Amino acid sequence: MHGWTSAQVLGIGIGGVAILAAFVLWEARSSHPMLRLGFFRARGFSGAVLSVALLMFALVGLLFVLTQWLQFDLGYSALQAGVRMLPAAGGIVLIAPLSPVFVRRLGTKLTVALGLAIAAGGVWQIAGVSVTSTYAAQLPGAFMLGIGTGMVMPACTGSLMGTLPLEHTGVGSATNGTFLQVGSALGVAIVGSILSTDYQNKLTPVLAGHVVLPTIRHEILGSLGGALGVAHHIGGIAGSLLSQAARTAFITGMDAGLQVCALVAAAGVVIALVVLPLRPAAAPPRDVEHD
Repeated sequence: MHGWTSAQVLGIGIGGVAILAAFVLWEARSSHPMLRLGFFRARGFSGAVLSVALLMFALVGLLFVLTQWLQFDLGYSALQAGVRMLPAAGGIVLIAPLSPVFVRRLGTKLTVALGLAIAAGGVWQIAGVSVTSTYAAQLPGAFMLGIGTGMVMPACTGSLMGTLPLEHTGVGSATNGTFLQVGSALGVAIVGSILSTDYQNKLTPVLAGHVVLPTIRHEILGSLGGALGVAHHIGGIAGSLLSQAARTAFITGMDAGLQVCALVAAAGVVIALVVLPLRPAAAPPRDVEHD
């Protein structure tokens, strides 16, 4: 596994930033850009896409680790774990149709900020689970996350689309989708890295002093599922001790990753309050210059 400061990781990161900078320069000078950078000058546009990205970071980062916890630690099958994620989806289904009502009453800024605050609180609640926690322990947080998502997504979409001329709504939708995917990818990558690092750091000392084949060691340190598989194969007291140590290490890493998710969503609250307009902007006139 390559750490954050390894040459390979730093090289790929610097290369990605360079490519992104080149894309921005190209788009700024192109006569027919795929993405008009001028759109980001509108607070309703830039604030909306940033809020969506930060929300998806928290949401997908949580789903990435929570499904593993449900399957490996609590022992549910993939289908059973999926069914048990429905409370979060239920919160979205319940609240999303009411988001326009919140926007009319509170305005875009406060609706998005409140939704992100509820989502952050839900993720923080789930970050408190321990090795003795049951499925019910994360239910309040999962439902809160769904409620927050149901408030934020429609409000941000309305804000974003409201800043664009009719003929550019396709570009706006694509930009929104791009930021959604970027936030999701970063959530999985960063939260997964935190989980993996903490898991390995906690479990490596447990293996010290024991003769473990490299392939078995890689299996144990690679994932909780791998460690539990080895523990089951060993059996007895040794297997039980390995299983307990792996579960504890996983929960430690999961909680650390979820705390980061909660802080990212909380940062979204600040961005929404500072950047987003109070009310949705009226749609701008048609851009006849590019007809």
